Amino acid sequence: MRPPALLVLEDGRSFRGVGFGAEGETFGEAVFSTGMTGYQETLTDPSYHRQVVVMTAPHVGNTGVNDEDPESGRIWVAGYVVRDPSPRPSNWRSRRTLDAELAAQGVVGIAGIDTRALTRHLRERGAMRVGVSSVERDPDALLQRVLASPEMVGADLAHEVTTPEAYVVPALGEPRLRVACLDLGLKRATPQRMARRGIETHVLPATSTIEDVLAVAPDGLFVSNGPGDPATTDGPVELVRAALERELPTFGICFGNQILGRALGLGTYKLRYGHRGINQPVKDFATGKVEVTAHNHGFAVEAPTDGSAVDTPFGRARVSHVGLNDGVVEGLSCDEVPAFSVQYHPEAAGGPHDADYLFDRFAALMEGRK
Repeated sequence: MRPPALLVLEDGRSFRGVGFGAEGETFGEAVFSTGMTGYQETLTDPSYHRQVVVMTAPHVGNTGVNDEDPESGRIWVAGYVVRDPSPRPSNWRSRRTLDAELAAQGVVGIAGIDTRALTRHLRERGAMRVGVSSVERDPDALLQRVLASPEMVGADLAHEVTTPEAYVVPALGEPRLRVACLDLGLKRATPQRMARRGIETHVLPATSTIEDVLAVAPDGLFVSNGPGDPATTDGPVELVRAALERELPTFGICFGNQILGRALGLGTYKLRYGHRGINQPVKDFATGKVEVTAHNHGFAVEAPTDGSAVDTPFGRARVSHVGLNDGVVEGLSCDEVPAFSVQYHPEAAGGPHDADYLFDRFAALMEGRK
């Protein structure tokens, strides 16, 4: 029997369900993910640090948990909200149930609530702080602790999820390029994608300087995804500016897109409820194609999306991709320095793989500058 559990949003709305995963209490920013698969990749994505993830798909845990798909060494979500967890997973790779894995890693969740109603509330009111508890029965008492918890705006979190020390992911086969990767919340699939293209990846901590980057003699700089408010993440912005000054080929994804935007002098802002899931349509202005892409971001870059160029300290730049659901900036491209970025995840662990070609574009950019 699962214990009763309580979810309370910072605007006072509450939901009652049953405990799922670890018993206890947790707080974070309530966000929803629209993916119908890939829950294991979502849970272990460092970009979800300090977020309580609501799954819009009603059935979660059907394939259990395996040891091949994690995107990092631990679960990063602050809490997990599902409607109908599977009591008995069925998959040839499954090693444990999702419930058991959450419990083993101390992740508090709640099940048996109307996640459709909760998602609609977040769409209308926006992402907000939330508390989930299987030890508190009083919504008013839990609400007071929710209101005392930290907000996502102003949160500098990359240093909490980055690698503590540098390491190397070797190329598969003969190495042809070397990349310095700034780890702001890197997923394992990203250097694996580069390794398949003969790229040796030197993963560096978020606190790294341009001297640390140049010390590995890279052909390019990769700036990873990650959590938090890009407006507070100043060190990586200075590093990217220094890379642009040296015309080092640079490619950023997700949080890295926002860091490149700030390095170019553009602003960032918090989205109402963000984009999370593996089914977000994005248009590439260079090709005119619409790609289905994987997202996890609650902030975006401020820039004109009509294709016009903007003047930056590094020459002209422009928006290269736009989200078709709401017109949000989904990519940047520089005209006069070798740098570009996208707001989504081209490694797409959990799928889809429409944007996998961007790693080829990065490799071609580096080869063209050698």
